Amino acid sequence: MLWIKNGIVVDPKNGINAEKMDIFVKNGKIVEESEIDKNNCKVIDANNKLVVAGGIDMHAHIAGSKINTGRTMRPEEMRVVRQTAGKLRTSVGRVLLTSPAIGYEYAKIGYTSAFEAATPPIGSPHTHEELDSIPIVDKGSLTVFGNWHPVFRYTADKDKEKMMAFIAWALERTKGYGVKVVNPGGVEAWMYGKNVKNLDDEVPKFGVTAREIITELIKANEELDLPHSVHLHCNNLGTPGNYQTTIESIKLASGFTNKRRPVLHVTHVQFNAYAGSSWKDVSSGAEEIAKTVNKMENVTIDMGQPIFGHATAMTGDAPFQFVLHRLTNARWSNKDSEIEGGAGIVPLTYLPKNPIHALQWAIGLELGLLVESDKVVISTDYPNGGPYTEYPYIMAMLMSRRMREKELQRVSQYVQKATSLPAIDAEKSLYEVIHMSRSLPAKILGLESKGHLGISADADIAIYNINPAEIDPSADYELINSEFRKPAYTIKDGEIVVKDGAVVSERWGKTYWIDARKRADVGLIDDDLNEFFRYYSVERKNFGVGEWLRKAERLEVT
Repeated sequence: MLWIKNGIVVDPKNGINAEKMDIFVKNGKIVEESEIDKNNCKVIDANNKLVVAGGIDMHAHIAGSKINTGRTMRPEEMRVVRQTAGKLRTSVGRVLLTSPAIGYEYAKIGYTSAFEAATPPIGSPHTHEELDSIPIVDKGSLTVFGNWHPVFRYTADKDKEKMMAFIAWALERTKGYGVKVVNPGGVEAWMYGKNVKNLDDEVPKFGVTAREIITELIKANEELDLPHSVHLHCNNLGTPGNYQTTIESIKLASGFTNKRRPVLHVTHVQFNAYAGSSWKDVSSGAEEIAKTVNKMENVTIDMGQPIFGHATAMTGDAPFQFVLHRLTNARWSNKDSEIEGGAGIVPLTYLPKNPIHALQWAIGLELGLLVESDKVVISTDYPNGGPYTEYPYIMAMLMSRRMREKELQRVSQYVQKATSLPAIDAEKSLYEVIHMSRSLPAKILGLESKGHLGISADADIAIYNINPAEIDPSADYELINSEFRKPAYTIKDGEIVVKDGAVVSERWGKTYWIDARKRADVGLIDDDLNEFFRYYSVERKNFGVGEWLRKAERLEVT
């Protein structure tokens, strides 16, 4: 049992804004005071300290073949030793962290949950082996559907029942948490040396369009009533003028309703928010995207904020990675996932004086500032935009115009004419930033026990040496940036795992996966699956993940 005394609690889900409160924990859950024996509690004095729910990173590339290939391509990453073996495991990596380092570094900034953003279905055993090696945090993985041949067929046939059955079958086999869509149709087109640049471009050999793929997947996702919305990486990523494609994609959610969560989450929008006709006149399209998102009741986004310094681009958007390789003349790896899609990996470094890099940096912040706080989640699209360990920097920047003005002095002056960032007066409040990093991602993911400190919530808690009553985040941005990097305590399932910014104990978090088979007739697609597996290098009976996960948490949709 645990008793957190006199903390200053910020809990947006429950409408608590900097109130002095006690928090009581028993058996890994937050409970009423009456349920604990105070005489037998471990007590944490949180007087004048900020107490919030553990952070949730709903979009990061933390496990699987892409990050492993990235580690192979960048052996220099392994020269950075963060922690040598002792009571805990060796922790290595600069940006491309090893599995132990991923869990430790999340905990060291007060984050307690993280989701792998794109798992190729045939690679799901590899993904889960790595997720099982990540300590402390709860996790899950999003299964990639947008270029899978069965999805094309059921889209062409407008067969919602078979699409539902296929999603339910695939989530069980991959132990996936939700439906991820990456450049729908474009990765298949890449097999023919093409791409999908317009929502109405046809996918070669299949006669379907990105517009149809996205729409049919949303229909099936809503009929299955999955906890998480369709998670979309838009077409035309990384191309001047692509903000128009993004807006058009967002509008595809019109006409769908869900009282519990959005029906569409558009990810790392910074990479899809460019105006202009070429790299010579590229500028920000963030304002127009923000206007569109703010008008929608059923769409959310995350930022995809670049961080100056080392990063590695890795995505299921294989054609974009080839373009990036040609633009930067950097190393490049291309991966094919049989009839499911593909991926690419390109190392890169964001430089503040590079006009394009500075533009990307500014666009991410524009999105975080201009989109309503109930519709935008903090992210770097790790490691595409850089390390998630810089989330404190992003939070401080969103809360302080003074900090942004200081940072604008060290970046390329191209941002002065190509973005609206220098003129944006808005500053997010501490309450809003906690919402954007805790309660909002929990809501979007459909994790009712996460992201808040109410009764029955998981006891995933972060305590920081910040007193909201005594600081002004706009002026005290250095304190915000510093203290969010070293929580006084990170508590996972009621156990202290970080104290004064250092990991003090290791435990194993849960791996969430969704079982929706009761919502669909999987038998409908049995013959189809047998046909599709003629094109696989494995037999159907050997495809996917068994019951060997270290600490599986099956969420059944009924």
